[in-house]
Amino acid sequence: MSKPIAAIKKPLFVNWDTLISLVVIHVTAIAAIFTFSWSGLIVSFVILCLVGGPGIGLGYHRMLTHRGFQTPKWFEYALVLLGSLALESGPIQWVATHRLHHAFTDLPGDPHSPREGVWWSHLGWIIRGTAQRHDPETLKRYVPDLLKDRFYVLLSKYFYVPNIILGIVLLAVGGWSWLVWGIFLRLVIGLHSTWLVNSVTHIWGYRHFDTRDDSTNNWVVGILAFGEGWHNNHHAFPTSARHGLAWWEVDMNWLALRGLMALGLAKKVKSVDLQEELAKSENLALQKAA
Repeated sequence: MSKPIAAIKKPLFVNWDTLISLVVIHVTAIAAIFTFSWSGLIVSFVILCLVGGPGIGLGYHRMLTHRGFQTPKWFEYALVLLGSLALESGPIQWVATHRLHHAFTDLPGDPHSPREGVWWSHLGWIIRGTAQRHDPETLKRYVPDLLKDRFYVLLSKYFYVPNIILGIVLLAVGGWSWLVWGIFLRLVIGLHSTWLVNSVTHIWGYRHFDTRDDSTNNWVVGILAFGEGWHNNHHAFPTSARHGLAWWEVDMNWLALRGLMALGLAKKVKSVDLQEELAKSENLALQKAA
């Protein structure tokens, strides 16, 4: 296997702008204790579901990164704009990081493998890593499709602006409660839910498929991340837009996608059947043993 361009390594420097931003977000989120309101709670929950599900899960991940389904361009942009509210960098850097992760999962070059430490895989790679600051050569190799789209180039440069606009609106309509709960507390929950996919699902869980990496299915992360925690399924079939394959693997993003299919907003949806794939794996193992 060839090495990635500018393979991700642990640099000696700290990304101070990222670190300071994360500290401010986490510290401000504590104010949620003193600014509670039922309306603030509802607003936070609704935004969290829209951003973590259709935004990150469907928009950034299953659609842009893996092209697991297609949707009209205007709706594609809407999903990705929702994803930018997660404050997990812009679509170009996010997709490049995730495509690198799949190319070198749990091997040298993986931006956030727990084999480099649990803390590193959860958060350290963002604070001290270069994974969200890929050089132009790496971007040209891993996200040439997105670099051709002016909307994604612009959004990737100013990915923080949608949160600023949303924050102003929330403050104007619902006061400090809506701002703290709808922006800061919601960001903390959303960020850690995504980071748990990078860390926990490569350490604890069960496996349907014998992939070459450490990916597992973890039901806690599966729920928190709207279906992104069925990670072994995903690594076995990266382009499948369905991650929860067993009946008990609740995949909210897949249910949302089925709704979009019914409305005619999603087509060419890629999916696999668990029993069929397990049967194929069993037959292959028998052939090798024969």
